[in-house]
Amino acid sequence: MLGSLGLFPAPAFGFLSPSIAKNSKRDVERNNRIAKQKQIGLTFGSRKLLGCPKFHFRPRISKTKREHWHGLAISAVVTDENTTMTGFDEDMENIGLLSIDPGLEPFKDHFIYRVKRYINQKQLIEKYEGGLQEFSKGYLKFGFNREEGGIVYREWAPAAQEAQVIGDFNGWDGSNHRMEKNEFGVWSIKIPDSGGNPAIPHNSRVKFRFRHGNGVWVDRIPAWIRYAIVDPSSFGAPYDGVYWDPPPSERYQFKYPQPPKPKAPRIYEAHVGMSSSEPCINTYREFANDVLPRIRANNYNTVQLMAVMEHSYYGSFGYHVTNFFAVSSRSGTPEDLKYLIDKAHSLGLCVLMDVVHSHASNNVTDGLNGFDVGQSSQDSYFHTGDRGYHKLWDSRLFNYANWEVLRFLLSNLRWWLEEYKFDGFRFDGVTSMLYHHHGINMVFTGDYNDYFSEATDVDAVVYLMLANSLIYNIFPDATVIAEDVSGMPGLGRSVSEGGIGFDYRLAMAIPDKWIDYLKNKSDEEWSVKEISWSLTNRRHTEKCVAYAESHDQAIVGDKTIAFLLMDKEMYSGMSCLTDPSPMIERGIALHKMIHLLTMALGGEGYLNFMGNEFGHPEWIDFPREGNGWSYDKCRRQWNLVDTEHLRYKFMNAFDKAMNLLDEKYSFLASTKQIVSSTNDEDKVIVFEHGDLVFVFNFHAENTYDGYKVGCDLPGKYRVALDSDAFEFGGHGRVGHDVDHFTSPEGIPGVPETNFNNRPNSFKVLSPARTCVAYHRVEEKEGNHNSSGAANDALTAVVVAKLGDFEEGVNQTFAADSVAKQQDLEEVVNEASAADAVAKQEDFKARPSSVASDVGPPETADIVAKLGDFEEGVDQTFAADTGAKQEDLEEVINEASAADAVAKQEDFKARPSSVASDVGPTKTADVVAKLGDFEEGVNQTFAADTGAKQKDLEEVINEASAPDAVAKQEDFKARPSMVASDVGPTEKGNKEAEEIEKGTSDD
Repeated sequence: MLGSLGLFPAPAFGFLSPSIAKNSKRDVERNNRIAKQKQIGLTFGSRKLLGCPKFHFRPRISKTKREHWHGLAISAVVTDENTTMTGFDEDMENIGLLSIDPGLEPFKDHFIYRVKRYINQKQLIEKYEGGLQEFSKGYLKFGFNREEGGIVYREWAPAAQEAQVIGDFNGWDGSNHRMEKNEFGVWSIKIPDSGGNPAIPHNSRVKFRFRHGNGVWVDRIPAWIRYAIVDPSSFGAPYDGVYWDPPPSERYQFKYPQPPKPKAPRIYEAHVGMSSSEPCINTYREFANDVLPRIRANNYNTVQLMAVMEHSYYGSFGYHVTNFFAVSSRSGTPEDLKYLIDKAHSLGLCVLMDVVHSHASNNVTDGLNGFDVGQSSQDSYFHTGDRGYHKLWDSRLFNYANWEVLRFLLSNLRWWLEEYKFDGFRFDGVTSMLYHHHGINMVFTGDYNDYFSEATDVDAVVYLMLANSLIYNIFPDATVIAEDVSGMPGLGRSVSEGGIGFDYRLAMAIPDKWIDYLKNKSDEEWSVKEISWSLTNRRHTEKCVAYAESHDQAIVGDKTIAFLLMDKEMYSGMSCLTDPSPMIERGIALHKMIHLLTMALGGEGYLNFMGNEFGHPEWIDFPREGNGWSYDKCRRQWNLVDTEHLRYKFMNAFDKAMNLLDEKYSFLASTKQIVSSTNDEDKVIVFEHGDLVFVFNFHAENTYDGYKVGCDLPGKYRVALDSDAFEFGGHGRVGHDVDHFTSPEGIPGVPETNFNNRPNSFKVLSPARTCVAYHRVEEKEGNHNSSGAANDALTAVVVAKLGDFEEGVNQTFAADSVAKQQDLEEVVNEASAADAVAKQEDFKARPSSVASDVGPPETADIVAKLGDFEEGVDQTFAADTGAKQEDLEEVINEASAADAVAKQEDFKARPSSVASDVGPTKTADVVAKLGDFEEGVNQTFAADTGAKQKDLEEVINEASAPDAVAKQEDFKARPSMVASDVGPTEKGNKEAEEIEKGTSDD
């Protein structure tokens, strides 16, 4: 909402996010009588803006009466200057926020002052109300409540001279239901039950009638009313309050638990009333049944509901609240809203409420402003004079130093959390609250004096600190977001650190930057450096929710991003049955890029307004006299995205994939965010967020093949999300099955020797107007293809054969070593009976060199090794018996232990080219296998490599020397069989079966 303030913040010492906000068309429409914005000059008499007004508590307040009223004892200003705060001085010297940002040290006195005010306020509430928790249960006393034997109604109206309660129950005649006033301006009445039933029936209309100082009687809706309605058949009719107390059978019972707080919110901002595809006001139940499933299907984890609090003017978008405890009756009843929230929880969606505590509607008849009849600020919800009126919003401003205002607003937060199970809030208009100038015509230069001076409204700051403290005490998993355009330091830090306590701040500068580029710059003028700076220029210790467009950017007179990009061609060029025009192709491509870049680089959370995920055309225009009270532009055309042959589906599919990307890789919650390259000539941005590497090519024509990008972790990378994929309306130019292997860059840990300050790099294809996210592949995700496999074929074969060896040992051969010995005897006898027996005797006689060195599974291992070798000789090599013993020796020499160890060392030294690419195993597994191989070689054969080779030659020669040589020759002539045998391929498995069969036959 504060996009309407016309603010132009600039960076502050690298912490602040700039924002070039514009006057919202909503506010211009609402205030068209204001021809020119003027700087508000505020006069506060002798009171210094940061001072505490004096207030002496009345000595008449007794403990008994305070307990009886449960916190109704005190009104007016909350601060008591006579209350000692000396006990806080020591703690105040250690404000955590100052250690986080040393640049705030010159403003230490300001932080000490406001923290003292906060602590003092809590102490007073504890003293007179029993604590913040009890204080915030005002709705249990004020308004209409069931008490024993009747209904009790209480209202704070110090300016009233007489008061009555009227309604359907007494024929709107209050003469028999006069109320009594206590010394604190609280009017009350108890209406006894009639015949065992409440005197005021459920769902019947009620109002508060009072006479003020000039003798005039006025009817007002009770301030704490929980439901309000208007006669829809009567144009401009006033609202009536409704006594809402359904019987148990009609009261909605929540069925589903509240979901856990998301690590990073992916927020779907929605307006229930305009969510129908029909030109009408939608209901809570229809939204729950029809729209919530869409939100969940697109992988959002949070829905933010606008316009929940009752507002008599529909065109205010819900920001001119009239009844703070009442749900908007246009869309249904309180029980219907509970159904919606419970339905969202059943889908795993958290629900945030757009809460408006920054101002109130100036509507006298229907709203809180009706209680202001010219009394002093101490006896009113609002400030008097100019300080109590927002000139741009045409609304009233709260007096946050008033005791009953604090009770009202804090209780309002508890009410929505406890009664409706909301999961948190988005506080609207926070900038207006933080400063006496409300941000109007204010240029935030980045100088910290802009934030901490006499312009700071400490009353409002303290209220927000109390509010956030209360919210997290009631519901620790709450998510609370501030709509602040100024970038006040500490807004997003905890109250315990001296901050104001919000989880997130809306990154309001981002949509302004996109609108500026789309409206005012050609594609050639786009600066990726400036775009990147705008997205990342925020306080790094305070989290932001980024968004490319919200409801503000689509209000009448403006356009959505999709409509800015494609304009009138959206009416005729969105059919997939014809080729897209250049404007449509550019528009869809940039729509995807803008939203993903905003999400991935702009903050720690993401927000999208209803319909923008699929490029909703046109603008939002609520029914008004100027458009003939039409609902045509106040709806969402879901049919556009549901129609299979329209291109809206591509943008929707990409939005779904964006959210899924974060759901899978959790990059939004990661504190690792590094921009390694912003090249204005190439128009390419490269950055890492979490473990993902993003590449954005904004060039209108240039496609870059082999484009080098830096990254942190070595290994293999694959496409995680590609805007150019066919499913997103792209051309499918980027291969998703391509493996990108990293190369080391410079000296590890020495950034100046690296590529773009990154220790590793890989090369990609980057087509024009595309964005691609790459993820690092864990070895378990699939087979590996080594770019250096040709040079390391022998190592690969060794590793693969060792895998076969392990499988053979475990599954093919029996555990009985005696049986293995018999098998060995058969093999040896068939080769050369007499000599084989001698060899066997020699084998038995050398336990230290063979049997004792075999290791687990001991004897079985040597048998397995010999069996595996014989299987390889008999089955892999051809039957040719030519004599090429010399070649065999060369192969054996290459596979000797020393060479294998060297291969292993080289393997370990080059994990990207070998370790990560040999077979479908993890690097650690391969290294372990090589370790097993080395151990097997050392334990199976004697220490001397030459002796091992000689023994092996003897076995081969005595088994079938000519045959083995011929097999080796065939082996060398058929390298494809080596490649096909590496890894558990189908062919390799079949050959393994044949090997087993051959062994059995032997």
